[in-house]
Amino acid sequence: MIPAISGMSAGLGGEWNIGSIGSIGSTSAPGATSPASFGGALSSALNSLESTQAAATTASEQLATGQLTDPTKAVTAVEEASLSMDLASQISNKLVTATNTIFQTTV
Repeated sequence: MIPAISGMSAGLGGEWNIGSIGSIGSTSAPGATSPASFGGALSSALNSLESTQAAATTASEQLATGQLTDPTKAVTAVEEASLSMDLASQISNKLVTATNTIFQTTV
């Protein structure tokens, strides 16, 4: 007899629930995600990506208005945001490829 997969006997609740992304559908306080779950890790990564993009925008605006005197800080912030977005894009592509591979697998 094949043993049941842990979490499957209880439906799609518990460990199989990916939770919410950011504040969408969240009942807890903002930023109180559980990094132990996939949903929490994904939410944390997206929040980090968003803050990196915001920091790059702020740095470039400050450089353009003359509030930032060191251009290397702005360039560093913009490059960090660019690399973060590239990484997020690559992870997304890998997840889509893996999902497609799983769906095409015959049993």
